Amino acid sequence: MSDRLTVFKTYKLYVGGKFPRSESGRVYEVTTNTSAAGAADKGKWLANAPLSSRKDARDAVVAARKAFGGWSGATAYNRGQVLYRVAEMLEGRKEQFVREVAEAEGLSKSKAAAVVDAAIDRWVWYAGWTDKIAQVVGGANPVAGPYFNLSSPEPTGVVAVLAPQDSSFLGLVSVLAPVIATGNTAVVVASEKAPLPALSLGEVLATSDVPGGVVNILSGRTAELAAPLAAHQDVNAIDLAGADTELARELEIAAADNLKRVLRPQPVDHAATPGIERLTAFLETKTVWHPTGALGASGSSY
Repeated sequence: MSDRLTVFKTYKLYVGGKFPRSESGRVYEVTTNTSAAGAADKGKWLANAPLSSRKDARDAVVAARKAFGGWSGATAYNRGQVLYRVAEMLEGRKEQFVREVAEAEGLSKSKAAAVVDAAIDRWVWYAGWTDKIAQVVGGANPVAGPYFNLSSPEPTGVVAVLAPQDSSFLGLVSVLAPVIATGNTAVVVASEKAPLPALSLGEVLATSDVPGGVVNILSGRTAELAAPLAAHQDVNAIDLAGADTELARELEIAAADNLKRVLRPQPVDHAATPGIERLTAFLETKTVWHPTGALGASGSSY
């Protein structure tokens, strides 16, 4: 009996809940991590990833905007359930992600397994925060007068996320999960040199009750995709985690045109327990005044 041929995995973008190839038809080779892989495996071909174009980026923004109303309008409890479902699905596909992370980052199987476990736990962490963050950053404000003054957080809108370059999975989850946990929608540019775990995450999101368009994942040249996203008038904020110093400066200037919120790149230990900084980075505060019911100086009320 002859040996069967291996069926190679075809990696695609994840945009609007679907899996298109880049409209440009371009691809680029993804190889094993050459800085950390074993000598025999250095530069080993893994797959051809889609090389996304500016039009792909614009299509992703359209999908994210379309999904924003429904996702931001969902209850915080429901969003938490959806994020927890992502963790469930990842748990069932752990073996695949361990292999992809090991190849992408040049890690041993045991270290890659620890990274994947941490990424799954990170989804659970943020799932638990969805219905609690409002109590931490919102509440009643003391005012002089017969009024209630209440502040509550609201999502910013469409957020462009440049995923960390050296942490292809745990870093990606660490910057993506807090964006959608608070009701925003996201356009993610995966790690340029190690996009495969991010593209596989799109397959998990598609089967995890995450509505189409809430998360859109692009692979390709970070600088090529980040420029149109930073300048896009319908993108409300941008996370520059995966940009180098020079690129970050250029993107900040472009983002100023429509007063985008900008989260600058900073050294982060993705393995450490996260705080709430990324949850609050892309929230706006709505304040409502309401009369208390007092009818005059006598203090009578109805």
